[in-house]
Amino acid sequence: MDSTTELEKIVPQVRRDIVRMVHAVNSGHPGGSLGCTEFFVSLYFKVMKHNANQFNMDGVGEDLFFLSNGHISPVFYSVLARAGYFPVKELATFRKLNTRLQGHPTTHEGLSGVRIASGSLGQGLSVAIGAALAKKLNKDENIVYTLHGDGELQEGQIWEAAMYATAKKVDNIIATVDMNGQQIDGSTDSVLPMGSLKAKFEAFGWDVISNDNGNNIATVVETLATAKTHLGKGKPVMILMKTEMGNGVDFMMHSHKWHGVAPNDEQLAQALKQNEETLGDY
Repeated sequence: MDSTTELEKIVPQVRRDIVRMVHAVNSGHPGGSLGCTEFFVSLYFKVMKHNANQFNMDGVGEDLFFLSNGHISPVFYSVLARAGYFPVKELATFRKLNTRLQGHPTTHEGLSGVRIASGSLGQGLSVAIGAALAKKLNKDENIVYTLHGDGELQEGQIWEAAMYATAKKVDNIIATVDMNGQQIDGSTDSVLPMGSLKAKFEAFGWDVISNDNGNNIATVVETLATAKTHLGKGKPVMILMKTEMGNGVDFMMHSHKWHGVAPNDEQLAQALKQNEETLGDY
């Protein structure tokens, strides 16, 4: 898609998908999913080179994306379906018995668009770095993207991977951290303050780019485009993206409480009313 306006039309539909999926089974993670909607829409409908009709696990000749904070699967599934990886109507099976749309993405069900099982926080960066190195070995000039939660950075494996990526000059990867400042038990500052993530990643040798408005389509697209210009220069690239948990649903914003809580019937109606249907519900 060429225009910001076209991308913005998809955003409210994805939000509708998210709240409907979580409400239907009274289970899931709406807060972070809503906060990252603009990022996923920008990535899959504008920035990333990918082919939904010819998905395979190797991903040779296309860009790859790895979701590390797998609990925000609702937004991932919605965008994959809307981008053509599987039928939109399958979103109605989210978290149900024998579904391919598990609460955290898995691979043994063979869901198109999903290359790793994720949700055990801290592991995604290691996998993405491995995929990026494989592309280098195969002379594949495409890019590897990955997304993480800021609370996830409290996991030690992230920093081992960050150190490795610099040492091995993995300069064909763009990692993004969703900095919504919230995690399941409260704010990240109250659970375990991490100080300046910019200073930390720069100290680990990463090229760091800040995006102070990750809930604005134009800003997200511009930041990702800028990040691509930093590739191939001997350093891995990190985007620190500030978002609002629950963005687009007013009563879910500004609190960690909607990290993993489903809306009731009345709350669902409010959320849907705040996000006008654009593409058609499943």
